[in-house]
Amino acid sequence: MITTIGILFIGWLGAALVNYLADVLPFARRFIKPCCLYCNEVQKPINYFLWPRRCSACGRRRSMRTWIVEIILMIVSLWLWDSGAGNYGYIWGWVLWLYFAVVAVIDLEHRLILHPISWTGAALGLGLGFWQHGILDTLLGGAAGYGAMFALYLLGDLFARWMARRRGEELDEVALGFGDVNLMGVIGLILGWPGIVAGLLLGIIIGGTGSFLYLLGMLLFRRYKVFTAIPYGPFLITAALLLLFFKDIFI
Repeated sequence: MITTIGILFIGWLGAALVNYLADVLPFARRFIKPCCLYCNEVQKPINYFLWPRRCSACGRRRSMRTWIVEIILMIVSLWLWDSGAGNYGYIWGWVLWLYFAVVAVIDLEHRLILHPISWTGAALGLGLGFWQHGILDTLLGGAAGYGAMFALYLLGDLFARWMARRRGEELDEVALGFGDVNLMGVIGLILGWPGIVAGLLLGIIIGGTGSFLYLLGMLLFRRYKVFTAIPYGPFLITAALLLLFFKDIFI
């Protein structure tokens, strides 16, 4: 019982970190005191992390995302402890989930994968990759993931520019961002070679299905715009997590 409570508490601490980073990094690009996302008023730590989670200036509460991330990561923490977290053990499995959670939340909310987060992921991927696959397979996996996604990025950019010229419209953004290229490089380091091949194939399947459903939802709610940026990061991350922690499903 005490162990379970402790693991759930670790899950909550990890979720608090993810929520904090997702709140401050897209705007400040550095670590700052937590602020209200609506009026930028600095929040006291107890109010921000614990209760009442309501801005003392404008009275707005923290978003529902805060609670969703906490619930999911507390469950993940407990599951990692009970399952053994595959080849990584609880600690490094937990670090991977936290890293991917930060990337996914920021990408979902801002269509953005920050370069400092990508560099952090590269360092993490190199360390875990060398441990699991050796130097050569790790570097090959990273190069394959980065190269394949970079090729898709270039093709997507060329297609978007061609369509924009045909429509006589200005191109503000492309569906596939360069942050996705960096993310796939990180995933390649973690999965290694030839694991990244399965990662790319599964990522394309999940990404294609998810993108279709996302665009369908945008159409239904009449929010669709041509060249709408799609947050591919969560789809790529889902593929990576399935291969890292649920590999038995595909074998």
